[in-house]
Amino acid sequence: MMPTRLLLLLCLIGPVFATEAPDVDCLIINLKNVSCTWNKKGTPKVNYTFYSSFFNKKEKSCPQYLTENNMNIGCIQPCESGDRFMTFNTRLVHGKDRFKETHGLKNRVKLNPPTNLTVLNGSDFNLWFYWNHTSPARLHCVESEVRFRTNNNNWGFSKVSPEIQKYCINSPSGSSRYELQVRNRIDEGCGSSDFWSDWSEPVFWGSNSSIDSDSVPLWMTLLYVVGAITLILLVVMLLQRERLKIILIPAVPKPSPILHDIEDWFQLSKGLKDNFKASYNEQVCPVREYNYVSQSDSMNSDDSTSSVSTNQTHCSVSIDVNDPEDLYVPLSSSSSQVPSEEVLQVSD
Repeated sequence: MMPTRLLLLLCLIGPVFATEAPDVDCLIINLKNVSCTWNKKGTPKVNYTFYSSFFNKKEKSCPQYLTENNMNIGCIQPCESGDRFMTFNTRLVHGKDRFKETHGLKNRVKLNPPTNLTVLNGSDFNLWFYWNHTSPARLHCVESEVRFRTNNNNWGFSKVSPEIQKYCINSPSGSSRYELQVRNRIDEGCGSSDFWSDWSEPVFWGSNSSIDSDSVPLWMTLLYVVGAITLILLVVMLLQRERLKIILIPAVPKPSPILHDIEDWFQLSKGLKDNFKASYNEQVCPVREYNYVSQSDSMNSDDSTSSVSTNQTHCSVSIDVNDPEDLYVPLSSSSSQVPSEEVLQVSD
């Protein structure tokens, strides 16, 4: 009765202590090797022995193990280019533990990246990039993808048809720096793969001065700052001059019906406006009308050479009697007008 109970107990708790089956993941590398790993769930606690075989082929043990912390985590073994269309069987063994899996590798092919990238500025003024494939696949079975950028900006992507191993950039700028990389994979016409190769080594063309377009030399930055400060100070100093304000921002004149306000049309400085004011005083002289002296009156004069002085104005104007044309007398309200035909005669 006791052995039966122990056997039943072992059947119940046995799965708890059973070793968890590792997950084997396989990938064909460049149509030359099959790489299988079983460490997705972490490094295994035991060293497994790996066996594999393609359909209708003899099973083989692993010729080259991949290790981590002295534990086997993968295996690399050779294959032929046509083996990817066959079923691939794997088996992990450790003591009495055996884990078998079956894999389809048709869409699990990863090629090596292109090599020998070169760049040429063609006679057509276009930029040409060339590269070579290193896989045993035929050229019409390999498609490529190019990524490029200018002056470390964002990448641009472009697909290249099978059999073509070149790419053209039209009319490149001589002041810019171009960078290009290529990757490839099996084309749909030959059983497309889900995996692109790694990117190739980059190739560059263009001005070396534009490698780091975001950086500016320190001396140039200082020059910009000093120049800006100097310009600001110069503008501030010039704006303090009122004359510059008049030239740059003339005020629109406001017409006035009063004539003496015309000088207010112009926004003149105080000193300049004072220069227009009169700096002298002019005595006002009232003007009166004079009449010719008759000939009879001139005969009664005591002295023909004497001068007649008239103080009829505040300016005290003197008139010489020797000049008949200059001898005038002021008219009064009681005097009568002498006929214009009479001529003034002065006797000696």
